[in-house]
Amino acid sequence: MLKLKEMAQLVIVATPIGNLKDITFRALEELKKADVILCEDTRVSQKLLSHYQIKKPVLSYHEHSKIQKIKKIIDLLKEDKNLALISDSGTPGIADPGNKLISMLLKECPDLKISAVPGPSALATAASLCGFPMDRFLFLGFLPKKKKRKELIKKIIFSEYPVIIYESSYRLVKTLREINENWDGEIVIARELTKKFETIYRGKIREVLKKIQSQPLKGEFTIVLNAPAKNIEIEA
Repeated sequence: MLKLKEMAQLVIVATPIGNLKDITFRALEELKKADVILCEDTRVSQKLLSHYQIKKPVLSYHEHSKIQKIKKIIDLLKEDKNLALISDSGTPGIADPGNKLISMLLKECPDLKISAVPGPSALATAASLCGFPMDRFLFLGFLPKKKKRKELIKKIIFSEYPVIIYESSYRLVKTLREINENWDGEIVIARELTKKFETIYRGKIREVLKKIQSQPLKGEFTIVLNAPAKNIEIEA
């Protein structure tokens, strides 16, 4: 295990999910203080950094990064560097590879100082506007394309709490149809949250399906389903 110097640290920084104004003063402060900024896609992150005139070295880290990249990050910590971790948008570690990186770094550097700057999240944003009771809810992130997909669809349908999932434009209709085979309750779909073409769809699944299928499907979607098991009798 690696013993780090006192100054080495990792700061998790939430960044806007769309509107670049949705960033905190503290987030900007930490990005300016960082020696190196870790990000998913350097091209995406440079748009934000350039907008706020932050000129710092960036190093990509994503779900397909190899062990050599982890060693490079550890070397930076050994050099007493102050690192900031951001994702393409939102809060790192929530449905993105940031949590895996943190886990691996802690195995190698158990005394690593880690702090987090809270901020934008599609999960929290959708939960706040859906209008459903959200004191408890189930978050399942992106559903897998094949493996364990049916198992998670069942978890959604039999949930006593509201469920939040993320979905791409390519699989949105398929996912809604699969859920709708056994449940046609109230849902809210948030498209392109905080961006210019933000759209919120509300209603029963069948109603929402009709709306979205009549329009071009682009962007990212956050889906909130209102406690399926409590709101309809599930077919055997």
